[in-house]
Amino acid sequence: GDGSVMLYIGIFQCSFLLKYLSVICHTANAISATANHILVKEEAKCLELKKSIESASDVLSKFQEVAKEHSTCPSGKNGGSLGEFGPGQMVKEFNDVVFTTGKVGKVEGPVQTQFGYHLILITKRGNEAM
Repeated sequence: GDGSVMLYIGIFQCSFLLKYLSVICHTANAISATANHILVKEEAKCLELKKSIESASDVLSKFQEVAKEHSTCPSGKNGGSLGEFGPGQMVKEFNDVVFTTGKVGKVEGPVQTQFGYHLILITKRGNEAM
């Protein structure tokens, strides 16, 4: 009869809602990070830019300057800033550096993704900040 159909819909809605809530909670508990990046096509270019940034006295402002000049990503216009994001929001290679292997305040890269080669500067992660 109709009763079983209603029950099925009820269960479906309930499990969907629980999944949705757990995603929200997980995101709230997860460490978020803020980072800047520079995207270029060639690895050699990426290494060259990395050297010039690392030799600067103010790494962040140099990074932003280089991003404006060389990054092929639209974020380059505002110094390569990606704002704040959580785990799993960026492509895997990028995500792994920001949340696992990378150090806050250190120029990381070249990191290769489907888009090209990235330099990444993690400015904040969890309670750590530059």
